[in-house]
Amino acid sequence: MRIAVLAVAAAASLAANMALAQAPVRDWHDLEAVHQHVVEAINEMDRARAANHYDMAGHGAKAEEALHRAERELREAIRAAREGR
Repeated sequence: MRIAVLAVAAAASLAANMALAQAPVRDWHDLEAVHQHVVEAINEMDRARAANHYDMAGHGAKAEEALHRAERELREAIRAAREGR
């Protein structure tokens, strides 16, 4: 009996996950919140680099560039979600 219940639960879980994975993203508000946090991180990184006289062995610049890439990707993700892609 336990095996049957586990099998049904597993099948239901798999079906729900497949249905959710195929549904297009319609709510971009969470993405906007993450985007805002990344923008804040960029500003904080700029202040930290300035406080350290931009002397972080190149790592600060690399981190800031990674944040800028993340910001661009999030902006594109928000646009795609709004358009329903």
